[in-house]
Amino acid sequence: MSDQPAPIIIRRKKVIAGGHHGGAWKVAYADFVTAMMAFFLLMWLLGATTEKQRKGIADYFNPTIPVNKVSGGGEGAFGGDSVFTQNTLAKNGTGAGVTMPTATTPSKGANGDADDDSDGADGAGKDPLAELKDMLAGKGGESMVSDLLSRHVVTRLTDEGLIVEVFDIPGAPLFVGPTTPSPVLQSVARAVGEVFQLASNDIAVQGHMASVPLAARENPVWSRSAERADVVRQLLTGEGLRPERMQRVTGFADRKPVSEDPLSIRNNRIEIILLRNNL
Repeated sequence: MSDQPAPIIIRRKKVIAGGHHGGAWKVAYADFVTAMMAFFLLMWLLGATTEKQRKGIADYFNPTIPVNKVSGGGEGAFGGDSVFTQNTLAKNGTGAGVTMPTATTPSKGANGDADDDSDGADGAGKDPLAELKDMLAGKGGESMVSDLLSRHVVTRLTDEGLIVEVFDIPGAPLFVGPTTPSPVLQSVARAVGEVFQLASNDIAVQGHMASVPLAARENPVWSRSAERADVVRQLLTGEGLRPERMQRVTGFADRKPVSEDPLSIRNNRIEIILLRNNL
């Protein structure tokens, strides 16, 4: 046997922080949770907002679309003015819809400034009714119709003029009984009246009804559609619109449905039209 001592073997155990896989999994998991939170937030927004609201959100995050046409100088979404001020349209270049222009921002024409033809691409060919449509839809920064009421309202521009269509939705009709306006309809008429006061165009009101089942003893759609249209006319004049601007009040009964189902409550609607002056 050898008298030499046995060699001493030292084993150094490598310790990895965070366990066998290290701490990288925590970072990956945090990224995953953040992505899922953003995904579910997006899904919630898509389900909880209307098409108009989603368009407004998209425009807000699009840097190529200006929020305010008036550059510099003022505070707020309308360059220091409210949509209720009498010089707002004149400053934005749509002019002459106001009755009391100021010395600093006078109105200079029926459809805009006197030198509209010399304006650049930003203001050339702008439809004056489109400005009012944007106010109702909220594209200028603040909607004249609240989020709750916007579910009842659709606006569109046609050759006839600016059409504000107000319709029934399940659980929230426009009329309580045959011809008694609901609070929803009164609020919409108030908002429409405030916007239409910024223009001098004539106004038409049209009433539409859903069809009545054939088993019904009476079919009141003709008289009721006309009566409801006249009720809306009275609401608008009560909000300050001059009676002379009301050119026609028409009841179309169930002859112009917008739904494939003629019995659908979506066909119960009122159309308030700001007519073009050249008609």
